[in-house]
Order: sequence, then structure tokens, then C-alpha cells
Amino acid sequence: MQFIKSDININFIGKRKIAYVLSGLMILAAVVSLIIHKGPRYGVDFAGGTVIQVQFKKDVEIDQIKVGLTRLDLGQSSVQVFGETDANEYLIRTDRSVMTTEGFSSEIKSALSAATDSEIEIRRIEMVGPQVGKDLREKALFAIFYALLFITVYISGRFELKWMLSGVIAVALIAAVSFLKIFEVSIPFLITAALIVTLVLFWFLELKYAMGAIVALIHDVTITVGIFSIFDKEFTLPIIAALLTIIGYSLNDTIIVFDRIRENFKKYHKQPLTTIINRSVNETLGRTILTSLTTLIVVVVLFLLGGGIIHDFAFALIIGVLVGTYSSIYVASPILLAWQGRAKTT
Repeated sequence: MQFIKSDININFIGKRKIAYVLSGLMILAAVVSLIIHKGPRYGVDFAGGTVIQVQFKKDVEIDQIKVGLTRLDLGQSSVQVFGETDANEYLIRTDRSVMTTEGFSSEIKSALSAATDSEIEIRRIEMVGPQVGKDLREKALFAIFYALLFITVYISGRFELKWMLSGVIAVALIAAVSFLKIFEVSIPFLITAALIVTLVLFWFLELKYAMGAIVALIHDVTITVGIFSIFDKEFTLPIIAALLTIIGYSLNDTIIVFDRIRENFKKYHKQPLTTIINRSVNETLGRTILTSLTTLIVVVVLFLLGGGIIHDFAFALIIGVLVGTYSSIYVASPILLAWQGRAKTT
């Protein structure tokens, strides 16, 4: 079955300026939301505190639960519905790390049962200390940073045969970040600065394919994190796993397009680079759409039927697949045009 006609010729590259504006607006919205909310809304994994999941035998009001919580020494607490409304399940979050003993569970049951006049079941209790949360935040940022760096080494080596050059840059940046970390410099600031330095180096060293890939990946991660901030969703360890998955997915899509660009440049090297890139994107369009659709079907099913535990994880993947597909076409490939006239594509 032919999903996309072989002679299709959509002028993707001709619309790249519109795509740049759209991407710029999405990134701007993400950054503004993060500034307004003072960063992502960290879950217990990163901020520290205690999460309690409870289920009641009958309908109760959130205000009743809050009244019951005032009888406990839990600090500032928030309550929200968890899962389906008719399940009568709620998540209680507190900024205080409480020792989760058997006696603590009994205290919660007693206080909430008295306030709601309903039987209660404690489904889970999770506690993370503030120092552990800080360490997890830093490790999560480093995981994303290292993933991006090693990907650029792979892209540079595969498409430009510059394994040594890109490897030296990656090792130097990792060493610099690790050294500055000793002086307790802000980790988010360090990684942001390192990524900016990486892009500047790639520009001057003409690592075209690597720069196209890393810009697209930064684009995807920034927009995904921004949408989580706009919808005020929690940023937890499963979301880090989702972001790393998105990076891998988007990279795979980008590599497919880059491979075709490299092949077509050898076959049609007398043609303008704009024409070659546009032809390559059109030739891989069928595979791109089919891959995205089949992946989306799976993550949408997870989002709808997977339950509250993986709801946000699936939501992040849905955003990532959509944005990653878009960036492979409208972000990664057009960036190669920045070097048009400076050097020949390898």
C-alpha cells in the first residue's frame, strides 16, 4: 500500500520562515510560562515531601479532606482528584518529608475518616527528603545534557566523519561543567551555558548535521517542558524518562531525513541545496508520517487507558512525537541551509 505518492513535492523548505516564527512563538510561550511559574512545578521526586494516595468508599469533597489534614502536622498540603472521578481517589501532597510508619498510616485514616465520614484505604505513601530531591534534579539535568552531547558526537561522526573533533568538544564541555560544579555554580545555569557554547563551537567548526540535530532536540525538549508548565503539570522522574525517549525518537526521525539528504546530494550535487533538502524531506515523508501515527496510537491509548500513574508520562510522549516530527522537517533540515555557500555538504 502506497501511503504517500512517490511524486509528491510539498515545498517544506519554502515555508521554513513561517515555521521559524511558529517555533519561536512556542518557545517564547514556554519560556514565559516557566518564568511566571518560577520554573517547572517539581513533584515530590525533585522537590522533596510526601505523597499520599487515598481512596474513599463514597463521594467526598476536597474541602472535607483538607479539614482532616489540618489535624495532622503535615505542613502545606494540596489535594487533587486522581484517576477517574467516580473512583473517589485523591492525591495528597505535602512539602514536609514525613516518616512513613504504620502509626502514620493509622493517623491519616483516623483523621480523614472523621472529617469525611467515609471508610478510607491508603493506596500508597511516598516520601523524599529535600536533599535527595535536589540530587535527583541535578542528575536529571545531567542525564539530558549528556544525552544531547553524545548524540552530537554520533551525528558528527556518522555524517561528517569528525569523530575526534566532536568527541574532544564533548569531553571538554563535560570536564568544564564537572569542574565548575565543584564551586557550587547553579547546575541549570552551567548546562544552559554549556549548550550555548556547544552551538557556537558547532557553528564555527561547521559541524552542520550535529548542529541541526541538537537545535531540533533542544527545541523539542523546551517546548515539551513549556507545555507542562503551561498546563501546570508536575515534573517528575517519569517525565525525565519521557524527555529522554522523545530525544531518541526525534533523533531517529532526523537521521532518516539526514541520510536521504546525504544520498541525494551525491546524486544531484549540481542542484541547489534547497531543492535537495526539499526532495529528501518529501521522499521520507511517508515513512515519517507512518512512524509518527503508529507511535501516536500507542501513546494515546496509554494516555486514555493507562491510569493516573502514567497519565503525564503518556501526555509528554504525545507532545514529543508531534513536536519531534515537526522539528525533523522544519527545524533540523533547514538549519543545513545556514552553511550554504560556506562549504560543500559532505
